[in-house]
Formats: sequence, C-alpha cells, structure tokens
Amino acid sequence: MPKTDNLIQLAVIGAAHGIKGEVRVKTFTADPMALGDYGALLTKDGRLLEVVNLRPQSTVVVARFKGVNDRNAAEGLNGTGLFVDRSALPAGLDDEEFYHADLVGMDVRDNTGAIIGKVTSVQNFGGGDILELALSGHGEVLVPFTKAAVPEVSVSGRSITIDPVAAGLIDEEDDHDASHPELSPEKGTFDPKRRPRGPGTAGGNR
Repeated sequence: MPKTDNLIQLAVIGAAHGIKGEVRVKTFTADPMALGDYGALLTKDGRLLEVVNLRPQSTVVVARFKGVNDRNAAEGLNGTGLFVDRSALPAGLDDEEFYHADLVGMDVRDNTGAIIGKVTSVQNFGGGDILELALSGHGEVLVPFTKAAVPEVSVSGRSITIDPVAAGLIDEEDDHDASHPELSPEKGTFDPKRRPRGPGTAGGNR
C-alpha cells in the first residue's frame, strides 16, 4: 500500500457525469488540466486512481479513471480526495503561492501579533480561496484569502496575520469606535474573546 503520511491534496471527486463512468472533479491546481500530469493519484485509504481522460467543463473538470466504467462505480467515488506525495510537486513556489496543506494548522495572529486561533481548512466555492478559522472560544469563521484580508503568511513561522476589517470580522466604521463591543481598547484590534462577525465577502484570489 502506498504511503499516505506526506500527501498534498490536488482534487476531490464529485458527482458522476453521464453513464460511462465519468466524474466531475474539483481541482486545487492552478491549471485544472494539470491533474493529469501526476500519473496515478492516491486516495486516503491507499488506493491508486489513474486518469485516462480529462476535459474542462465550467468550473470543474470531467475525468475518467482506469477501471471505472459505469455510473455505479463512478458514484462510489463521490467525495474521494485525490493526493500526490509532496515529493512529486515542485520544490519552489512563487511568493504568493501556498499549498493548502501547509496553510492548515497555522496560527492566526491579529494585527498586534497576538495568536487568536488556527486555520482549520481551505475552501473554494468558485470565487477564490477562503480560509476557515477556529477563533479562540468562538468556533469557525470564514475569511477570504486575499492580500488585504491576510496581509502576511509565514510558512517558516507557521502563522498568518489577518486584518480584521478587510477580513470582514469588524466593520470599517467600527474601527474608529473604541466603545464598540467587538474591539479591544487598542484601536482596530480584533478581540477573539468578543463576538466575531462573518466575512463581508466570500472569495477572491490572494
């Protein structure tokens, strides 16, 4: 069985497409068609899935995998994540490129440097990457992974810094109101011990 302890997720399989074993696949690669460049792909349970045909369709790709020849078999793959070993990926990334797997688990800091939570997942619903954050004592919030909302990412330091206003956690006008209950006494500082708001927008590329 292939090793599955150092995997990077490239895609997730969605619904069956047609009756001949094809499936819709949501990719996390910059070029969706690059999914076919990595050879056999791994699943979390150690299976290998080999792409034999791939074509773009709207915001996803439609794929056919070796040995998946009918709709029943295709439906059985729904929700399956597709991974490659990290060693198969390019070693160097551009300054504003990050692997989703590296972002998950990072500390979240506010604009004073205080740790206020963790990154729990990276989502993309078609409008750009969105970080799901677990803020101390307040569950999950969604923050657009844009340069404005997340001005700093430190891969070596395993942390990101968020701007509470750009992230939609507080309103811009509240930034000037020291009496607002969602701000700490220091102007513009998000206080995770108080009630967070949801993001004003959802999406956008960093």
